[in-house]
Amino acid sequence: MSEKFIRPGQTIGIIGGGQLGQMMTFSAKEAGFRVVILEPTPNSPAGQVADEQIVAAYDDRDALLLLAEKSDVVTYEFENIDYEALDWLLEKAYIPQGAELIRITQDRILEKQALTEAGVEVAPYAVIGSLKDLEDGIRKIGIPSVLKTSRGGYDGKGQYVIKNEQDIENAVELLKNGACVLEAWIPFEKEISVVMTRGTSGELSYFPVGENIHLNNILHQTIAPARVSSNVEMKVAKLAHKIADHLGLVGTLAVELFLTEDEKIYVNELAPRPHNSGHYTIEACNVSQFDQHIRAVCGWPLQKVMLLQKTVMVNVLGQHVEGVINQIPMRPEWSIHFYGKEEPKHNRKMGHVTVLTDDIEETLKDLNQTKIWRRHDDV
Repeated sequence: MSEKFIRPGQTIGIIGGGQLGQMMTFSAKEAGFRVVILEPTPNSPAGQVADEQIVAAYDDRDALLLLAEKSDVVTYEFENIDYEALDWLLEKAYIPQGAELIRITQDRILEKQALTEAGVEVAPYAVIGSLKDLEDGIRKIGIPSVLKTSRGGYDGKGQYVIKNEQDIENAVELLKNGACVLEAWIPFEKEISVVMTRGTSGELSYFPVGENIHLNNILHQTIAPARVSSNVEMKVAKLAHKIADHLGLVGTLAVELFLTEDEKIYVNELAPRPHNSGHYTIEACNVSQFDQHIRAVCGWPLQKVMLLQKTVMVNVLGQHVEGVINQIPMRPEWSIHFYGKEEPKHNRKMGHVTVLTDDIEETLKDLNQTKIWRRHDDV
């Protein structure tokens, strides 16, 4: 891959038109780029703010070719795009991130192997292709454990927690979707994540570690900086370098981590793109994860990241929309983002709120007192 400098006025093509593509587009437009989106849903969040949207499937080769013709550089906003089609497109477009990272992160088996080769710790695991594999795996790994499909799972979908031997019968249903991974259950104290960006010249920058709170397997809040020790921060920085170097990363990658009580860190998952847990960077840092990603794929030097203030980011799902809108007149301190999705479906990510603060605990209490994010409504 040759390093290439993309100038303001040139065109960035983005595969995927969701909210991540939308926020990437905001950053690209601020720097003076044109943006073309490829996305099958008309009037997508990214399509609403880009210069142009090609309405077509992600694996439509004619549409991909058209995107390549219109773009000086191509990137993507999520990992569930077609690897074969992306690999084919490499011959026809400048894609500094390549396709290999997509191949690895689309498949939990390949991802676990790559992380182990990078020298970072993952939960003990076994590759499962049959009921016998599952029984053998459970003997080795123990109960509780989690069976996950190797492909296609997100927000808790495509996985089954095995708490006793009776659960094996239900869990084995996942094998109908293909090979699975059985993972030991990690009794973590916190879920944390780090979002990092690597430029085409190999320089690496990363954002402060975020502390993530999930409800029903969907990210609910990110607190930054995470309430962890400087020892943990140091370990995360080392781990980030190992992963970025091993993968030959270009662009942005989020690493989701489990932190145990005795400060052991296990890598749970990778996302080769800006990440929901990095949305706080828009207001709380001098440069956002989206700005940094655009800089990386365009061959610009990365900015040195600074956290300007402590912050809490909270997701706005379909059931929270009305409550958030009703609070707007009373909440000058809230930075409110809505993504332009038409229908506020239950548990659908419709937006997020970021609150800069000097007192994390006070802000968490305050958000809780609004009763917008009542737990029993989120089931």
